[in-house]
Amino acid sequence: MTTESYRFKIGTFDCVAVSDGTFTYRPPSFPPPAALLFVNAQKERLERVIREHGLQPERWVEWTSPYICLAVNTGKHELLVDTGAGRLGPNTGRLLSSLIAEGIAPGDIDTVILTHGHPDHIGGNTVDGKPAFPKARYVMWKAEWGFWTTELTELKVDEHVKERLKEVARSNLPPIQDRVYLVDRETEIVPGVRAVAAPGHTPGHMALAISSRGEQLLCMADAALHPIHIEEPDWYAVVDSSPQQVAATRRRLLDRAAADEALVLAFHFPFPGLGHVTREGEAWQWQPRTKASG
Repeated sequence: MTTESYRFKIGTFDCVAVSDGTFTYRPPSFPPPAALLFVNAQKERLERVIREHGLQPERWVEWTSPYICLAVNTGKHELLVDTGAGRLGPNTGRLLSSLIAEGIAPGDIDTVILTHGHPDHIGGNTVDGKPAFPKARYVMWKAEWGFWTTELTELKVDEHVKERLKEVARSNLPPIQDRVYLVDRETEIVPGVRAVAAPGHTPGHMALAISSRGEQLLCMADAALHPIHIEEPDWYAVVDSSPQQVAATRRRLLDRAAADEALVLAFHFPFPGLGHVTREGEAWQWQPRTKASG
């Protein structure tokens, strides 16, 4: 089993982009990638943009997405952002082994931040029904916790997908309820790590602003699922719960990233998921950091 990790620093903070593995989205379980990711895109423009990204629209029949978690050692705290997908697919659930390969034991983590409640972000909360990070408090946006711990009647997905979402939430949220800390406003979780409201992908989706010694990292989580969303911020995905809200959130975060010249981490972008956002007139461009260029 291979693992992937990428070490980098934000000021004095030691950071590691950690792979939980990959998941392939393809029919019949999911729509083709273009239909999954860019629901409202005009066909001719979409095909042109896809070609500009080196893809052939008629041959783009599946999308293999990385799942990228983040470990941050601030010197006083060892944080983990999202826990991956657990046993969601045959190539997921590698987070723990990836962490251990980097010298980070589950018991070292004192704070787990859950950006939202989708299975690929909470699926590694537990092992055999018990918290996977036994000494950690778990942090989540209050509206997000409330949404995923109800009957989920507002989910606009087919019944098979809805039942799978419910199953993962029921398995991975109740076991941490006595150690979860809920935030309902933008606030500092630990010194240098701040919760940023980023609703739209889900009702209580959360981004993170991480800063140390004048350097900044903006963890966007799923505010953008594909690099094309940086260039086309109004294009939304099937899995975005509020299309108008996700577009407004994405624009706000992209403006912030470009103005602050922040390093950006996106959970589903090509590994290590890091790069910078630059303003290009009325739009933005994604400048990826590769493992070779780091």
